[in-house]
Amino acid sequence: MRQIVLDTETTGLEPREGHRIIEIGCVELIDRRLTHNNFHQYLQPDREIDAGAEEVHGISNAFLADKPRFAEIAERFVQYIEGAELIIHNAPFDVGFLDHELRLWRKDVPAIADLCEVTDTLVMARKLHPGQRNGLDALCKRYSVDNSHRELHGALLDAEILADVYRAMTGGQVALHLGGDPLEETGSEARLQHRGRIDPNRPRLRVVRADAAACEAHAERLAAIAAASSDGCLWLREENG
Repeated sequence: MRQIVLDTETTGLEPREGHRIIEIGCVELIDRRLTHNNFHQYLQPDREIDAGAEEVHGISNAFLADKPRFAEIAERFVQYIEGAELIIHNAPFDVGFLDHELRLWRKDVPAIADLCEVTDTLVMARKLHPGQRNGLDALCKRYSVDNSHRELHGALLDAEILADVYRAMTGGQVALHLGGDPLEETGSEARLQHRGRIDPNRPRLRVVRADAAACEAHAERLAAIAAASSDGCLWLREENG
């Protein structure tokens, strides 16, 4: 399963007003694991950056003066994302800008939704945590994802943080601490990996068998479940073969 966690920075808020992408950051996950095969590119927008936008990301026109234009990296970018699932926070914003840039590059190029499946983590977060703040910073706090190094927005940095948040939202822990270095694993993957580390020379486990009283209590509990459920009791069906 190939997933690309993606973020962009732009000159402003609305592509229909001529605003452009100035940074693309992508983090690749294969089977939910970071591969470090990332895509990162600053872009020359050929227009001024709004003052409000520059306050958010800190990227200036002077910094972008020698950077390539989107058309120069478009084919490489499309090849990188094509066929993957894109993971984006507030996807309509980034996808709207990407579709705009692709149309400026080539009229016949497919839209992002035709190139990739798109998953919006903001929509996911609102379903999981209705009525709460679900911005990236709020999710970092909720899922204990370290974003202390994030002073300004940056496409690659935000994509890296979102990758950790997404894995925490959908699969539990993204780091497992067992007295050593953190493991870059999801919780279930780490637990499976660590099963193989049990000492094979450990003492045999003591088996405690249920006595008659425990068996009777168990049978009464199953009968109560069967009586309370319109579908009966699954354990009783299994015990009866």
